[in-house]
Amino acid sequence: MPASIPPARLPASVHVIGAGLIGTSIAMVLARAGVRVTLADGSPTGAALAADLSGGVVAEPGEVDLVVVATPPDVAGGVVAVALDRWPRAFVTDVASVKRAVRADVLAANPTAAERYVGGHPMSGRERSGAIAARIDLFEGRTWVITRAEETSDAGVGLVRGVAEAAGSVVRVLSPAEHDQAVAAVSHVPQVAASLVAARLADLTEESVALAGPGVRDVTRIAASDPRLWTQILTGNAPAVAGVLRELALDLGRVVDALDALTDPDALAPGARATIAGAIAAGNRGHDRLPGKHGAPQTAYRIVTVLIPDEPGQLGRLFQDVGDAGVNLEELNLEHGLGAPFGLLELSIVPEAETTLIAALTARGWRLHT
Repeated sequence: MPASIPPARLPASVHVIGAGLIGTSIAMVLARAGVRVTLADGSPTGAALAADLSGGVVAEPGEVDLVVVATPPDVAGGVVAVALDRWPRAFVTDVASVKRAVRADVLAANPTAAERYVGGHPMSGRERSGAIAARIDLFEGRTWVITRAEETSDAGVGLVRGVAEAAGSVVRVLSPAEHDQAVAAVSHVPQVAASLVAARLADLTEESVALAGPGVRDVTRIAASDPRLWTQILTGNAPAVAGVLRELALDLGRVVDALDALTDPDALAPGARATIAGAIAAGNRGHDRLPGKHGAPQTAYRIVTVLIPDEPGQLGRLFQDVGDAGVNLEELNLEHGLGAPFGLLELSIVPEAETTLIAALTARGWRLHT
């Protein structure tokens, strides 16, 4: 990240092109902040719905401070280029999750306006799409990446930063290349991996799928994503994603070779076990680098598992009991027992609170796994 980012400045007027989940959510944020918001979409009904939900109006403004292009990534560059022509005094940003491909399209169509283009990527979304799924808090606590090149105007960066911070996002500034390489590793390859793992479940028997627990659910959570959107994203970031996947394939190949060597129970298979252990250990090191609560380094929490009846009011009662014990919950995860009328709620707490929480919950009649 650069040593300094231009100060945030909220635009007085913003035109949003694309009335889907992200565009409508941005319009909601800006209307709440008192910004004059206009909207446009290929679907008149979609634009009207977004206006109804956000407080903006369907119109094409004569003058505007900032244009937000919230269209699919495979057409974002062309729409940005048209907007730069249509509003020669405005800055234009986009929300596409790939940046080099969009920038290349913009420069090919309108190279003289490059300083007014400010790439953006609010790293937030939902499992549902469209204006009806929009939320005013969609971006709160999320990262909003601004990509800038040498010619990118500081004034434009300041306007986009103003929008991002009004939405409650944490702003990061990267070059387009840095952004695409980063999201290939932290977003795009995980999507591919989740989809491939989930695909292995498609032909399992019902009895086998019924055994699914927290592990497979965690790994495959994002596998329900939109194939059309992700084809566009992966196409736009193909070089970076392919590079990470090649490294992954090499590691996977070494594990497969080690497992093949261990297929014969009488084989010594020297080095095979070390290969498997090394792969798991490398994963430990990578996992440890993920930021923890509030972006701080990860903390080793203790987990207290509570068996909670699947009945109204039980979660509320448990949280009240935890609060009465003076214990702060750091994270939680709820899984339902297979064929059982209760759930397994994992409560992550700091180690020094473990004894206090166990004693308090036991005294209140909760069944615990520790």
